[in-house]
Amino acid sequence: MSRDETAPRPERKGERTKRRILEAARAVFAEVGYERATIRAIAVAAEVDKSSVIQYFGTKKELFRAAVHWTIPMRRNTTDDPAQSVDNYLRGMLRSWAADPNSPMAVLLRASMTSEEAAGILRDHITAEAVDSMSATIRADDARLRAALASAMMMGIAAQRYLLRMPDLAGADLDDVLRLAGPALQALIAPPDGPCGPASATAARPPARREPPWAPTPAR
Repeated sequence: MSRDETAPRPERKGERTKRRILEAARAVFAEVGYERATIRAIAVAAEVDKSSVIQYFGTKKELFRAAVHWTIPMRRNTTDDPAQSVDNYLRGMLRSWAADPNSPMAVLLRASMTSEEAAGILRDHITAEAVDSMSATIRADDARLRAALASAMMMGIAAQRYLLRMPDLAGADLDDVLRLAGPALQALIAPPDGPCGPASATAARPPARREPPWAPTPAR
């Protein structure tokens, strides 16, 4: 295969404009929230005409949905070892938030604090992207509740570390956060009486150190 065949396809003008609008929208929504953001302000931030925003996304609601959409590869991060799965989930989430303070999930969480519209999108998205996938791997009658609690713990840790910046949590080393939070999350996703519970040999081993394939895929 030639180098030309393996090279990424150049970004077209329309794709480039859409990407700029989405990036600007995330920044504006993060700064002023969903209710106070306007298409005009987003167009100014993206350095495009207001008509371009409407052409590509229609309404503010549809633009918001596109800007805050992301895909969590839960199935790809889930392994036969519960400890490794927890490490993949939490390490990947926290590193993603650290890398981009205006990531789709961070913007959506901020906006959900002041907008019922955003809160509804967050509820639907967490249920579809995290709870549904995680609960399918838990061998317990209360699998959905366990998955919901695990998701709430991870989102809470991320929010307090990177949004609220609670000093003790924001200043903690990532490995220390994982060392202390990991067993609690593992107890939720691997019940002691289940076939993959903590009593098993795989769960007893500490997770291998590797880069988790967690990074969420935002809309472009």
